[in-house]
Amino acid sequence: MSQDKLETISNLFEDNEIRSVWDNEKEEYYFSVVDVISALTNANIPRNYWSDLKRKLKVEGSQLHEKIVQLKMKSKKDGKNYLTDTLDTKGILRLIESVPSPKAEPFKLWLANLGSERIDEVFDPEIAINRAVDYYRKRGYSDKWIKDRLDGIVDRKKLTDVWKDGGITKNYEYGILTNEIYQEWSGMKASEYKAFKGLHKESLRDNMSDIEVLLTDLGETATRELAKKHKPYGLEQNRKIARMGGNTAKVARDDLEKKLGEPVITKNNNLNYKYIESQDKIENK
Repeated sequence: MSQDKLETISNLFEDNEIRSVWDNEKEEYYFSVVDVISALTNANIPRNYWSDLKRKLKVEGSQLHEKIVQLKMKSKKDGKNYLTDTLDTKGILRLIESVPSPKAEPFKLWLANLGSERIDEVFDPEIAINRAVDYYRKRGYSDKWIKDRLDGIVDRKKLTDVWKDGGITKNYEYGILTNEIYQEWSGMKASEYKAFKGLHKESLRDNMSDIEVLLTDLGETATRELAKKHKPYGLEQNRKIARMGGNTAKVARDDLEKKLGEPVITKNNNLNYKYIESQDKIENK
């Protein structure tokens, strides 16, 4: 199965992340088995639980073992992509039969609704947009902020399209170029910026101030226009252009901070919770 035909999706079941990909041709989800195990059980090490169960299923001659598909998914630990055991919806439903859990029935309902919603979105993309709007409204974002956020997503897609025309095809290359822009104007890579704000998996842009978002957009827009003008090709040439675009935002940042007399990059975020380990670090200091 070619992953070029698959779209990576982030789904949540009772606040548990279930890594998954959507096959547009088959109109089917493939779910990380380890994530499903983690959501259904109290296993300390879900991976070991699945390893033991998989061995048992193989010995028993279960057909489920033959349905396993390995797809690359981003690791929750280091952010890198690794081959991961996945099952489609039917496979997950059969897996649940082998995993005693009080959450089995709620999970089945979640799966049913998830598939239906996703298929509806394929035929009417506006449903997905409305869902995103509702998501942000429930978290207290204003309609103006939401509009700007959606505009930013479109602008980001325009930039990645330009990069693609410039010979950028691999996910890690997009990440490198994005980091060049962030590093140039903020002094931090995207991962460092997230850590600075106390974020883990959350979106960095969703937790930026208006000024931070504007500077990010400026850096990316400048990079896009410079790339269209100079037509760089390959990673190294595009890195130079990305730094130039990021520098445009840095000049704006330096000028604004000089006039304000204070930094515009802040640790503030929009989370209504704190990570325990982050709080421990603060207390230990």
